[in-house]
Amino acid sequence: MEQLRTIGRELAMGSQGGWGQSKEFLDLVKSIGEARSKAEEDRIIARELEHLKRRLADPDVPRRKMKELLLRLVYAEMLGHDASFGHIHAVKMTHDESLPLKRTGYLAVALFLDERHDLVILVVNTIQKDLRSDNYLVVCAALTAACRLIGEEAIPAVLPQVVELLAHPKEAVRKKAVMALHRFYQRSPSSISHLVSNFRKRLCDNDPGVMGATLCPLYDLILEEPNSYKDLVVSFVNILKQVAERRLPTSYDYHQMPAPFIQIKLLKILAVLGSGDKQASGHMYTVLGDIFRKGDTASNIGNAILYECICCISSIFPNPKMLEAAAETTSKFLKSDSHNLKYMGIDSLGRLIKINPDIAEEHQLAVIDCLEDPDDTLKRKTFELLYKMTKSTNVEVIVDRMIEYMINITDHHYKTEIASRCVELAEQFAPSNLWFIQTMNKVFEHAGDLVNIRVAHNLMRLIAEGFGEEDEGADKPKLPSSFLQIICWVLGEYGTADGKYSASYIIGKLCDVAEAHLTDDTIKAYAISAILKIFAFEIALGRKIDMLPECQTLVDELSASHSTDLQQRAYELQALLGLDKRAVESVMPADASCEDIEVDRNLSFLNSYVQQALENGAAPYIPESERSGVISVGSYRSQEQQETSAHTLRFEAYEMPKPSLTLATSQVSMSTPPTDLVPIPDPGYYKEDHQTSRSQPSGDAISGEFGVKLCLDGVQKKWGRPTYSSSTPSSSASSQQATNGGSHSDGGGSTSSQARESSYGSKRQQGTEISAEKQRLAASLFGSAAAKADRKAQASRKASKESASAEKATASSAAPQPIKEQVIPAAPAPDLLDLGDEPVSSAPPSADPFSQLEGLLGPASATPVVSGALATSTSKAPDLLSIFSDDVPTGATSGSTDPALGDVNLMSSHKGATAAAAKKGPSLQDALQKDATARQVGVTPTGNNPNLFKDLLG
Repeated sequence: MEQLRTIGRELAMGSQGGWGQSKEFLDLVKSIGEARSKAEEDRIIARELEHLKRRLADPDVPRRKMKELLLRLVYAEMLGHDASFGHIHAVKMTHDESLPLKRTGYLAVALFLDERHDLVILVVNTIQKDLRSDNYLVVCAALTAACRLIGEEAIPAVLPQVVELLAHPKEAVRKKAVMALHRFYQRSPSSISHLVSNFRKRLCDNDPGVMGATLCPLYDLILEEPNSYKDLVVSFVNILKQVAERRLPTSYDYHQMPAPFIQIKLLKILAVLGSGDKQASGHMYTVLGDIFRKGDTASNIGNAILYECICCISSIFPNPKMLEAAAETTSKFLKSDSHNLKYMGIDSLGRLIKINPDIAEEHQLAVIDCLEDPDDTLKRKTFELLYKMTKSTNVEVIVDRMIEYMINITDHHYKTEIASRCVELAEQFAPSNLWFIQTMNKVFEHAGDLVNIRVAHNLMRLIAEGFGEEDEGADKPKLPSSFLQIICWVLGEYGTADGKYSASYIIGKLCDVAEAHLTDDTIKAYAISAILKIFAFEIALGRKIDMLPECQTLVDELSASHSTDLQQRAYELQALLGLDKRAVESVMPADASCEDIEVDRNLSFLNSYVQQALENGAAPYIPESERSGVISVGSYRSQEQQETSAHTLRFEAYEMPKPSLTLATSQVSMSTPPTDLVPIPDPGYYKEDHQTSRSQPSGDAISGEFGVKLCLDGVQKKWGRPTYSSSTPSSSASSQQATNGGSHSDGGGSTSSQARESSYGSKRQQGTEISAEKQRLAASLFGSAAAKADRKAQASRKASKESASAEKATASSAAPQPIKEQVIPAAPAPDLLDLGDEPVSSAPPSADPFSQLEGLLGPASATPVVSGALATSTSKAPDLLSIFSDDVPTGATSGSTDPALGDVNLMSSHKGATAAAAKKGPSLQDALQKDATARQVGVTPTGNNPNLFKDLLG
């Protein structure tokens, strides 16, 4: 970022003719901006490069003009063109005594070269010299270039100077020195492993910028070894508290948020340190609660801090209050109109349901809205959430949705991922074998060759073995792989110990286990090893045991396996069967599974063989360290070649610097406390909490591993203000302004789940009810909570319908009134078992459609309709084959309108019944009777004229 800013300043100065630069550069930028095609731009840059070649070859070019030419060269190369002819001029400019020219040279070198470039070796000496400069601007430029150009081999050459700069009086130099050490650690951790204690020291730096830069290397170190930095938890919490309370200078604010990037990095560190640690997490709850309360949802950076806070809560030891605050913030994200905030809400919800799955039930309708959102990225994130919350009760709905989405995408990579997830969920939560086969058919139909071939083999095996209620192993529970491994080991060691089961019986069972897990090599390995042990014990006891056919088949199969481990175990079993009793007792002694095996790591028994081979002229052994390339290739040359190459450039790695006398006294290793840490006489940090509070009265104290604490005395005075007030400064005017493109949402106190759900419903659909389809989908995905809400909604609609019917009857008995359109509540939720193709109207009908159907089935069907289900007469057993006949009785009366679609009142239009009967078409009465009878036998018709056997067999 700093390099881009420097380029911008240089370009601005060039456009204004500053520092003796011409107007040619401005004309070049303008012509490129006005280019109408890439070809025209390439022609302009090609002409410019030819011009620069001629100018740079001129030895009389002034230094100030050379600076402008070098900037134009940087501009051309950043557009993707080769400007290697000018790289050497950038290297030369780094040697200039003028500060502007030197900084320009370092900027160009950092952009032109990398650590593997041949010219870097010419820059290392210049960087070493400039790191000792008295001008801190020169030092900063050299440190910036060192982060870019110094590779693993050159790190020892500049490392001592960089370590000395950690104590430089200028905070900018200290910050860049920390960044350089971090970069060296990323490239070669072993090079600065003895210097990591310096990062702890810089955490106590008086400048917040240096402290913030130190958080980056500490985060990398904590990721590798969290337990070594548990003592810094209190320090990180204190720093985060000071930042959140606005004790830093206002120059660190970004969109009115105090040092947000430092807060985010601290939250990431605390999430790692508090994972699975109840004591460490206890120190974090207070400051995390403060961040949630003071969180600003009016700006993007405020939402980023809240999201990182949710990630921290989901990683550390769970706390009910913190989870409630995180769930409330997640609710705000999901209810936002911004797709970015919805994406964050879905991701946060996926993290929280790992701790408490019930959190998802409150946001079921918001999840369904995201599932139907046109934004493909949001939809994919929602599918990831559903994948995490899949269980046996909702697997059918989720897998069907995934397959429907998979059909409509063209990205083969993501289609493969969706197909694999569908297969995984179907194999893990399939309610029946029939559903599994039907689901696999859909996956193969729409994913094709993108499906793993293992899935095809499993499907063929399932079909071959059969399925249904008579299947012997249909309801057999699936044991975990680790449990089966234990079972195989126990059977191999002690299966025949009590004599209750014969060896042949146990071997047969082990063969069944291996055959049932064809894709798990670990289980097959345990099974064949157990069989080997049983054979060995039986042979050692003098018993004769025959090889079972299934065991021989298993051995033959494993002998030709692609796994070398399984091949070796199978060949060992075959070799064991050919040994006598005495040899088997030596190879496989009984009850020796816990005995230690002495291993001669030096292979001393081969010494005589090695000595004889050397005497016969064999080549000596070369240690692995020399073969791995640590020593350069030049070490293997002959003496003459070494003498010849002594006068040429050396490309070997620099030797590690020997610590000077001053550094030895000032620097400390990881095993000793740093020099600027205050020792504590009482090493009581690792005692109980109440003892810790007595031994450490100051909240800013940092406990060390050896009874030391980081010195934070005076930090508050330097960062804070004398008139600091703990209340958060805010105004109603500023809270209503949208910042950084974010949408403002009310950040009030905690509310109940019903209030949030009602506010969400009023915001999404004002004046209308949520569609029954979404309610049905929510009930299928999230379980009991949605089902209860659905039943309450149905009860309220039924009560309103009855009251409306009573009012209508009273009004009609009092006086004849003209027919008016009557408004009734929305239709009840459709039957969850009804998967027919008949469309459902979204608008409420003008009259109760079910009351209009009374009498269509004749006098035998006088039973009133309740809850949308049609009751039929059972006086005469229906003929199951005749009800699906395509013939229509001639005397049947055909309905003119589907009652679920039209607004026509069938009861008031009895005069037009005769004319409607003359029209051609299926009888409504027969269709209703067929549908009711089919539902009695458990069949859901799939068409207008269904076939009974087709519906039964799928």
